[in-house]
Formats: sequence, structure tokens, C-alpha cells
Amino acid sequence: MAFWIVTDACCDLPAHYIKKHENLIVVPMSYQIDGEVKQIDPLDPDTEQTAHDFYQKLENGSNATTFQVNEQNWIEHLMPICSNGDDVLVLAFSSGLSGTCESAMSAVAQLHEKFPERKILAIDTKSASLGEGLFVHLTIAQRESGKNIDECYAFAQNLVPRLIHWFTVDDLHFLRRGGRVSATSAYLGSILKIKPVLNVDPKGKLIPREKVQGRKRSLRALFEKVQDYAAEPEKQTMFISHGDCLEDALWLADKLKKDLHVPEVMVSPIGPIIGSHSGPRTVAMFFQGKDAAGRMNSPEA
Repeated sequence: MAFWIVTDACCDLPAHYIKKHENLIVVPMSYQIDGEVKQIDPLDPDTEQTAHDFYQKLENGSNATTFQVNEQNWIEHLMPICSNGDDVLVLAFSSGLSGTCESAMSAVAQLHEKFPERKILAIDTKSASLGEGLFVHLTIAQRESGKNIDECYAFAQNLVPRLIHWFTVDDLHFLRRGGRVSATSAYLGSILKIKPVLNVDPKGKLIPREKVQGRKRSLRALFEKVQDYAAEPEKQTMFISHGDCLEDALWLADKLKKDLHVPEVMVSPIGPIIGSHSGPRTVAMFFQGKDAAGRMNSPEA
């Protein structure tokens, strides 16, 4: 029996991808900018323009804040599936960055009581943006190969530490506002054109790892992380998301294809949930690692 995969709008999967796959639901998420609350439409046919308008506002001085998917939101999307007699696998935004996953787990627990005969499973992907999107993509591929919900759940659990995220930001102001770097570091970094290179650690948190001087060096650093940590790059699909800097993302995608023979690279904008915190001109790289080394240890570990 087919089962549903449900995720949230932080996955940044483009509308054409979502429409292409059956039994896939992306739960909308909301953010506030210029005092106005907006809801992300996962089926927005013009994602590029919507993202451009959002980042233009950030460039012009607007601040954005984000909202998690609450328990009731999850229940509203999961209840019809269960009521219809179908099973469901929830792939949720990293618990290290949001309470969205905790809300999903709570909703699943409630639905278990109401539908004890249904399989309702949830995974903390410890992923974000198109990293979460790639997580969904790889799990869908397992389902399409004929794997049942239990097999896909086991696959997803094993994937969590091996779904590697590396990214760079262009403006330290947004990381400073989110507490990722100090005000002094942000000020000096801007003067010296320092570009931090960050990753998502084993707990699903954003961690600054390196500092390089200049934009091109930061993009090359992302390429080098794929060289260092990717499992057989010539045999896997990779995803790149960007904060309204398509040219930089395409440069990285082209280099991956030419130098590492990556067969397919999806490029898509970073949505407002992550973009509110990372800012314009962020470039993020997502791929399957040989092991968990690409996530590196948590600083407190």
C-alpha cells in the first residue's frame, strides 16, 4: 500500500517538483516582514521572483522573523491522510533550528491515539532548506523503488548523519542578528571582506567553521567540502540553494559537474524561513557524505 510523505516549507523544494510527485504534501510556513505576516505557498509557480522580492526587501533594510509549524497545523494536514486509511511518514525541519519538529512529534503522538491501526512515523531530519529537500527527494526515491514505509523510515534514520550541509553567507549582519557571530566579528568581517563557511552539525545546528577572504574563495571552499566528504559524487544528485544569487549557484553547479562529474544538480532559491537568518547572497551545498564526518562534531562535544 502506498504511503504519504509529509514535510514542511523549509524544504525549499520548487513547485514543479512537488507537483510531479504523488502522495507528497508540503505544509506551508509563515514569516513576518515589514509588519505583515505572509505564508509561504509551496506551490508558488514563480518561486524565483517571489524570492527576489523578499531578498530585495532585506537589502533595503527590512527585517524578517519566522514562525514554526505548530501542532495544530500538522494535525490539519495529517488528519485527512489517516482518516482516509493511509499511512504517513513525516520528515521535519531540524529540531536544532526550530520547534517545528517537536510540534510534528506531538501531533503524531496525538494521531496515534486516534488512529492506532495506522502507521504514522516522524523523523527529525536535522536538515534545512534544500538539505531537507534533498532528504525528502532521496526518501521519495526509496518509496518509488518499491520500499514500504518501514523500510523508508529505516533508510531516513540512517540518512540523517550523512546528509551534509555546507554554506557561505555574504553579509555577516544577518548572522550577527541571529547570534551566530559577535557584533565585533561582523564589523571587522565586513571591512576585511571575510566570508564565513558554515555547516549543519550532528545536532542540526548552524555552526561557523572557517573564515575565508573574498566571495570566490568562499564558493571554492564549498566545492572543496564536496571533494573532501562526498560519497561517490559521480553517482549522486546534489542540491544547491541560494539567496537571490543564481549566477554564483550556477558557477558552483557547473564546477561540480565538470570537475567531479556530478550527474545532476538541482538549483533553487532559499526560502524566507532560512533566508530571514542567512540573508541575501547565501549559497548552500547539500550532498550525501561517505559517513558522518562532513557534519563534524558539535563544538561542545
